[in-house]
Amino acid sequence: MTSAPRMYIIIVGGGKVGFHLAKELVEASYEVLVIEQDAAQARAVADDLGDIVLEGDGCEASVHEKAGTRRANMLLAVTGDDEDNLVACQVAKQLFNVERTVARINNPKNEAFFRRLDEVDITVSATSAIMAHIEQGLPTTHHLIQLLELKGSGLELVEVRIPEESRVVGQSIKGILLPYQSMICLVVGPDGQPKVPAPDTIIHADDEVIAVTLHESEEQLREALMSPPPVRSF
Repeated sequence: MTSAPRMYIIIVGGGKVGFHLAKELVEASYEVLVIEQDAAQARAVADDLGDIVLEGDGCEASVHEKAGTRRANMLLAVTGDDEDNLVACQVAKQLFNVERTVARINNPKNEAFFRRLDEVDITVSATSAIMAHIEQGLPTTHHLIQLLELKGSGLELVEVRIPEESRVVGQSIKGILLPYQSMICLVVGPDGQPKVPAPDTIIHADDEVIAVTLHESEEQLREALMSPPPVRSF
């Protein structure tokens, strides 16, 4: 019986991010090629990881021809320049029909624009992720963190930490009124143990809830999971 072919992943950018990604992927037995424009940086990656580096501009179609981008399963554009990352993804999608593209975003202001583009399947912004976690940890506010946008569906995967004062603390999932097309798909307790919830699963304070929701329903989901119970008047 023949084994399935290895996934072929192209990384545009051989800096620290690209180097460490390539190292992890090679160790995980993926077929990897790094495209790096700077000759010295390309040699440095090759010295550590071997002959998996192509010196060239990851924005140019001719370089992608040499890289065999047409047979790549995924392209990760992780240079320090957002415009270069965008162009690399556009070339991969439009000219070489790469199934999956990932773009690193260095300036968070570019994130919304990148997410609207068909040529970029996944955006990764370290700044936005860190800020979201910082904001969620503030004692006076609780935020919803977007983990992944499911392109073409209008749905997204989000994370919510349940505050002590939330109305859902002590409730079962079946008793929580969620927005339209929203679903709780994973609950991580304070002990760090994840579990797939059942209708009778009880929500506790400091649980991390992973949910699927429509982008336009974010605020409603936040209110459903984080708002305190209504004050009763007598």
